[in-house]
Amino acid sequence: MEQKKNWYDRNYKKLLILPALLLLASIFYLAQIQAETGDIIRKDVSLTGGTTITVFDKTANIDELRGVLRSQFPDIIVRGISDLRAGSQQGFFVETVADSEEIKSALEDYLGYELTQENSSVEFTGQAVSSSFYHQLRIAIILAFVFMAIVIFIIFRTPVPSLAVIISAFADIIMTLATINLLGMNLSIGGIVALLMLVGYSVDTDVLLTTRLIRKREGSLNDRMLSALKTGLTMTITSIVAVAVSLAVIYNFSETLRQIFSILLIGLGFDIFNTWVTNASILKWYLEVKKRE
Repeated sequence: MEQKKNWYDRNYKKLLILPALLLLASIFYLAQIQAETGDIIRKDVSLTGGTTITVFDKTANIDELRGVLRSQFPDIIVRGISDLRAGSQQGFFVETVADSEEIKSALEDYLGYELTQENSSVEFTGQAVSSSFYHQLRIAIILAFVFMAIVIFIIFRTPVPSLAVIISAFADIIMTLATINLLGMNLSIGGIVALLMLVGYSVDTDVLLTTRLIRKREGSLNDRMLSALKTGLTMTITSIVAVAVSLAVIYNFSETLRQIFSILLIGLGFDIFNTWVTNASILKWYLEVKKRE
């Protein structure tokens, strides 16, 4: 253990290079996405406006249907709906920015029967409404982050530890967004809500670490870091297991919940990295300089 501590004492500053490079790469990638699409995320019809049609057909071939419709509607998303207990197909839904009558007609041609209120449902969201709602959600995330930063500064009242917490939380969000884009995920309203939740998840272990190192005086700096590490990893890993199990259970049943749990799982993974590499190294550097002064 002592040998491991000595290795960390010699190399903790160098470890900061890795998160710095990863954060810069994530920002650069998001800037490319922004230049290509006009936004840093890819949005589904709940945020762009469009049509969602749910069809209660237990026998439809989802893969074949997707291939047929994609030739006419390149942006279309087709997913099955399954029974939560039995896992059997109960129907499917399609999402596209196309007009509802166009996609409805194409579905009827493929299925060979008329879509009615008894065997389907149609939802159309106007572009103006979706755009306004997306704008409000973005403001909510920004305000949540700003208020979080204010609370952190009030709690610790010291610039460097407070900035370390904020940088770590910011890196969690940015790296998660970059990963979402790499996976080709189209964010829905649920996905934006998951990012809002991630702001809170990203701060708890950082606050735990900072409190143990700044406020407590028992034991050496490394001992306090190790104590915080054990508690923090227990908290985060417990959350990861809970989210992973939930994701496995609902994976084929709810696209919204699947997206929420996927984003939380990605964000929690980055939270471990940014808390115990980025924040821990910054705090150790700060406290050692302060001790020498």
